[in-house]
Amino acid sequence: MSQSVTPFSLRLNREICRKRTPALVGLDPRWEQLPPDIQARSRDLYDDPLVQRAAAFEEFCVRLIDVVAPLVPAVKPQAAFFEELGPDGCVALARVIRYARQSGLVVICDAKRGDIGSTAEAYARAYLAGADDKAAPWGADALTVNPYLGADTLEPFVKVAQERGAGIYVLVRTSNPGAGTFQDRRHEGETLYHAVADVVEKLSAANAAGPDEGLGSYGSIGAVVGATYPAELSQLRQRMPHVPLLIPGYGSQGGAAADVAGGFDAQGLGALVNSSRAINFAYQLAPYSEQFGPRKWEAAAEAATRQMIADLAKHTSAGKLY
Repeated sequence: MSQSVTPFSLRLNREICRKRTPALVGLDPRWEQLPPDIQARSRDLYDDPLVQRAAAFEEFCVRLIDVVAPLVPAVKPQAAFFEELGPDGCVALARVIRYARQSGLVVICDAKRGDIGSTAEAYARAYLAGADDKAAPWGADALTVNPYLGADTLEPFVKVAQERGAGIYVLVRTSNPGAGTFQDRRHEGETLYHAVADVVEKLSAANAAGPDEGLGSYGSIGAVVGATYPAELSQLRQRMPHVPLLIPGYGSQGGAAADVAGGFDAQGLGALVNSSRAINFAYQLAPYSEQFGPRKWEAAAEAATRQMIADLAKHTSAGKLY
C-alpha cells in the first residue's frame, strides 16, 4: 500500500473516536415497510414498479443518511435489497453509497462476495474504493466477504484493500440461527469458524497499523461475528487481537448491548455494532410508534439511533470514547 494511502482501520477508528460511538446503521430498505409518503411519491413519478421501488429506496436511504450522519461513524447498505430490483436498483445503491461518503460516513457494502482468482479480484476492484471514493464503481470503503471457497478466496480482496486503503469483513461466526450447521463442524479439535478466524487474524496482523495514534494495532481485514453468540464473540476477540469486528444481531435479532461487550478492547475500539431494522423502521416499533408515527419517521430513526448510542456507552467499554 502506498505510504500516502491511509489504512482503513485508522480511518475507521478516527471516525469512531470523533463520533464517540461504534454504532453502525444498516441501510435495509424494504418496500412494505417504507413510510407511506415515500411510496406514494415514487408511484406518482414512475410507472414501472421496479423503477418506483428503486427511487423510493434511494430517497429513503438518503434521508436516513441525513439523520444519522451527525451521530454515527459508518453505515452498511445491504446490496441484496437493491439488486433485487435489477439495473435501477443497482444504480440506486451506487448513488446511496456515494451520498453516504459525501456525507462523511464510512461505508461498508454488505454484499458477501466470494470467489477465486481473477473473479475475486474483479469483485474487489468493483466495490473497494477505499480512501478515494472514486477509485471503484461502487465506491465503498469496505466489503463483506464469504471465505468458504478457501483462503485463496481472500487473497485478491486483501491485495486490493491494501492498494486502496480499503477494508474487508470476512464471515467468521454469523448471527443467523443456522450458522452452526457448517461453522461448528470440528476437525482436529477445532471448529471451522476457529480455522477461519485464525486465517483472518494472520492476514490482519500482517498489515496492522501502528499504535502511534493511540487507536490500537488493527489491520484492515475484519471479521463478522454475531451478537447472538456472546461467549464466542468474547473468545474470538481474544483470538483475533488485530482484527476489527463487525457485529450484527443487535436489536431486532435479539442481541443486547451486554452481549456485544466482549467484542471491544479496553479503549472501546475494535468493533462496530450494527442495527438495521430497529433504526430504519423505528416509527413502526414501540415506544417510537406512538410518539412519532409514519409522518415523523426520521425523528423516530434519530431517537432510536441515540438510544443505541447511549445503550452501547452504558454497557460496553465504548463509554470510554466520551
